[in-house]
Amino acid sequence: MTSEFDLIRRFFSPPTRHTLLAGGDDAALVSVAPGQALAVSTDMLVVGRHFLADADPGGVGHKSLAVNLSDMAAMGALPRWATLSLALPDADERWVGAFMSGFLDLAAQHDVDLIGGDTTRGPLTICVQIMGEIAVGAALRRDSAGPGDDLWVSGTVGDAALALAARRREIALSPAQRTCADARLDRPAPRVALGRALVGKARACIDVSDGLVADVGHIAERSGVRAVIDWSRVPLSTMASALRDDPVMRRAALSGGDDYELAFTAPPDARGAILAAGERTGVAVTRIGQVEAGAGVQVQDGGGRAVEMVGAGFDHFG
Repeated sequence: MTSEFDLIRRFFSPPTRHTLLAGGDDAALVSVAPGQALAVSTDMLVVGRHFLADADPGGVGHKSLAVNLSDMAAMGALPRWATLSLALPDADERWVGAFMSGFLDLAAQHDVDLIGGDTTRGPLTICVQIMGEIAVGAALRRDSAGPGDDLWVSGTVGDAALALAARRREIALSPAQRTCADARLDRPAPRVALGRALVGKARACIDVSDGLVADVGHIAERSGVRAVIDWSRVPLSTMASALRDDPVMRRAALSGGDDYELAFTAPPDARGAILAAGERTGVAVTRIGQVEAGAGVQVQDGGGRAVEMVGAGFDHFG
């Protein structure tokens, strides 16, 4: 029978590059560069709530780290270290091996050290803590938007929620559409390079995890402003564009979540620099609205008329 320590030795002890002491002791030791602040974030994924029981374990491993990397991206931080804690129904080496392959492949892409964690028996639950560096005073935050700012979003939104809607048979997708949407749901691409490039250019930033309107609403609330989104400008993938008028597509794009794009504000005189940052990092950026005095979020069509909202974003206790 495979023991906890067998699993740790085989799967959870990869080499590290910028860690003083990694796994194998009571605590890991890291050193932050002079002038840098330590950015720390934690996300939990629970079977049946964040992923299906029959989900591809490699995709689950990828996503469990990707959602944390996205938090680093939203702060403009450089991710450095991660810890991983797993509750497993049993010590299934094949599942763990595939899961760790997805996790460590993405960690290698972003030069992140896995420096520790924990394992236990229980309902399948994944908890990742990520740590990164950002120059003191330079972090992108949610509370820095101001009236007159442009509102931007990276990439495209809605595909991940569209995949979930298709799995629930709320919308019919062609095989090609389904493949595209599933990839966005199962293996999101965290916008770490773009987040780094936005430091000093953007004012407020958040990653789109719970839905575009809900997450922009967090910026509006923390900054004490009103955000206006032009639905006609919200970027959809080529696959999703043909479905823009479908209520399920609109709900997916505005309140579906799981996109892990960046929504951010910046002054109008930064437009050129923002577009250049997107081009330099290979990520499209789109101006989708503006920030005004007031409170809350309003979605309008191209003519300035209010767009009916369906759904309020993901709620872990909803």
